[in-house]
Amino acid sequence: MSNWIDLFSGRDLAGWTAKGEHAWQVVGGVHLHPDDRRRFQISPGVGAMVNGEAGRTVDLHSAMEHGSCEMHLEFCVAEKSNSGVYLMGNYEIQILDSFGTPESEVSYTSCGGIYARWIAETKSSYDGHPPRTNASRPPGEWQSLEVTFRAPQFDAAGKRIAGACFERVLHNGILIHENVECTGPTR
Repeated sequence: MSNWIDLFSGRDLAGWTAKGEHAWQVVGGVHLHPDDRRRFQISPGVGAMVNGEAGRTVDLHSAMEHGSCEMHLEFCVAEKSNSGVYLMGNYEIQILDSFGTPESEVSYTSCGGIYARWIAETKSSYDGHPPRTNASRPPGEWQSLEVTFRAPQFDAAGKRIAGACFERVLHNGILIHENVECTGPTR
């Protein structure tokens, strides 16, 4: 693709921001810690970013703001990990250790799910979208998301005429969403 923009050089965190102190770092690779599969052992070098040895730190944001886009993301999760990727800071695709989750239990909180919206008064969620199937690999194995995302559209008066839409999402090469329109920002 001629207009593809790499947001991560593999060498440093230039082009990324975080609010406050953080433990994000560039490393050569990760693998599951032999004594604790909920953590990674980190290999020195360049090529990958990791959110600290403990696996918990503040959110990392691309400095570049975007609207509609195609996104390719490679990620690796430790056992029981829970994270997510927000497009436009408002529309989350869940990243979770969902390996082995039975198809009957796949939900919007599963890896690849489009996270639900939230009603604070009733503490209830709605409008979440589970992936069509559980395409998750075991903890410690690299995975991918390929996302075609359309930003919400507004007319000249500022009235929304189309919601944000996950036009196509592939998890590890398997189609998990197609033409899923969000009624508003996710939780």
